[in-house]
Amino acid sequence: MHEYTRAETVRANFPYAGMVLLGATTIAYAFGGTAWAIAGAAGYLAYGVAGAFWVMVFICPYCGYYATRGCPCGYGMVSARLVKKADRVCFAERFRRHIPVIVPLWIIPVACGGIALQGAFSWGLVGLVSAFVVESWIILPILSTEQGCAACPQKGDCPWMARRS
Repeated sequence: MHEYTRAETVRANFPYAGMVLLGATTIAYAFGGTAWAIAGAAGYLAYGVAGAFWVMVFICPYCGYYATRGCPCGYGMVSARLVKKADRVCFAERFRRHIPVIVPLWIIPVACGGIALQGAFSWGLVGLVSAFVVESWIILPILSTEQGCAACPQKGDCPWMARRS
C-alpha cells in the first residue's frame, strides 16, 4: 500500500474543494450576489464540508484505508479520530447507503444556474455552470478513480468501481 505524503493528500483534496468552491461561486453569481445568494453559497459550502465529514463518519470506518496514510484524501486518518473502526465486510452496503447524502452537491449549483439562466441569460453564468460541470462531473471522478481507487484494497467490493468495470 502506498503511503501518501501530506502534500499528496492536500493535492488529492483539490478536486473536491474546487467543486465546492466553484459550486458556491455559481450559486452566489446565479442570484446576483444578494444577501440571499451569499447565504445560499455559504450554505452550500457548509454542506460540502459536512458532506466530507459524513463520509468520514459513516463510510470510512468500513474502509481498508481507515487509520492509514494509504487514504489519498486523508479521510481515513481523520475518521480514526472521530469514530471507531467497523467491519470492512459492510463497506459496499455503507457506501451505497451514505453516498446519496452528498450527491446533491453535484446537482445544486447546476439547478441554481439553470433557474437563474431561465430568468436572465448571462454568459458569465453559463461559464460558471460549464466549469462546475467539467470540474465535478468529469475531472473529480477521473482523478478520484485514478488516484484513490486504482490501488484501493476494496475496489472489488466498491459500488463506485463496479460501475466502471
